[in-house]
Amino acid sequence: MARPTIRTVAERAGVSKSLVSLVLRDAPHVSPERRAAVLAAIEDLGYRPHAAARALSESRARAVGVLVDDLRNPWYLGALEGLHQVLGRVGLQVLLADHRLDLAGGQTFVRTMLEMRVDGVVLVGSLQPSAALDEVARQVPTVVLGNRDLDLPGVVTVAADDEVGDRLAVEHLTALGHRRIGAVGVTTTTVGRIRLDSYRRSMAARNLAEHVVLEVDEPTEDGGYRAAIRLLTAPARPTALVCYNDMTALGALSAARDLGLTVPEDLSVVGYDNTHLAGLRHIDLTSVDLASRRIGERAAQVLLEAADGWPGSGLELVPPSLVARGSSGPAPGCGVAPGGQDLGPGGAGDGDV
Repeated sequence: MARPTIRTVAERAGVSKSLVSLVLRDAPHVSPERRAAVLAAIEDLGYRPHAAARALSESRARAVGVLVDDLRNPWYLGALEGLHQVLGRVGLQVLLADHRLDLAGGQTFVRTMLEMRVDGVVLVGSLQPSAALDEVARQVPTVVLGNRDLDLPGVVTVAADDEVGDRLAVEHLTALGHRRIGAVGVTTTTVGRIRLDSYRRSMAARNLAEHVVLEVDEPTEDGGYRAAIRLLTAPARPTALVCYNDMTALGALSAARDLGLTVPEDLSVVGYDNTHLAGLRHIDLTSVDLASRRIGERAAQVLLEAADGWPGSGLELVPPSLVARGSSGPAPGCGVAPGGQDLGPGGAGDGDV
């Protein structure tokens, strides 16, 4: 009698060969009825997997699944480059998915990654908590990148120190002589709230609390435009704006242009994320650099450390820096050089941030 194979098991159970493989690997998302049919066929036929085939089926995929909330966000490029570089050194591939395009709310990604037996999962950006993400975090080593709102079991979050980021922006602008510094913010995420709180505290620390003024909108170019219009048409117009990200800063630049304001002579604008857009010559945006590449590298290293035992949950913060460009300059009527050096009576200042 011929030795039974996966094909004969599949024929006996009335299922596909791939489904038999899933049952042999004890993969999730197989219905109880089909699993029972496959197990019954295996018992009836006396099927025993070949040792080499079993070893192969039990191996990992040598890959890491990465779920991004929206690939249109340019900040993610640096983080993904950092992930690729570290994981590539040890032969791990990156399997990328866009949560925005998953109509099943992340279920498709989770099902695919678990069935492929990936070595780890990285969740990037402003993903919302869900049963699907909770499921993957319980079964696979998982790292969250840049999102403070995902409270998942046994997960390490790697993010920028946003408390420091907004402080750097305010320090840069006050060194240029600005006092009326407004903020274009977001309150729908923990990161957004941290940045606005840091802005308020940084202004208060410089005795500028009376000049705190902010507008909240969506974290998009259109949202930045609307918020900036409201700020720049107020009676006490700010001479500088600290923006939630580079996209809202682009909206603020458009608002200034439409209102007839010149940047940086009439208005200084500081973005956040230091995406490739900020460095384009015709934009030349001063921006807080979140060290996205270093954040991606650290997230990959945390996953690799799982080989020696999963490190558990926690928060790791990577310090940002500020890149000064042409969108920020001295406050109108202030005797300060573009680099932030005080040219008025009393001598030199601290120079660039």
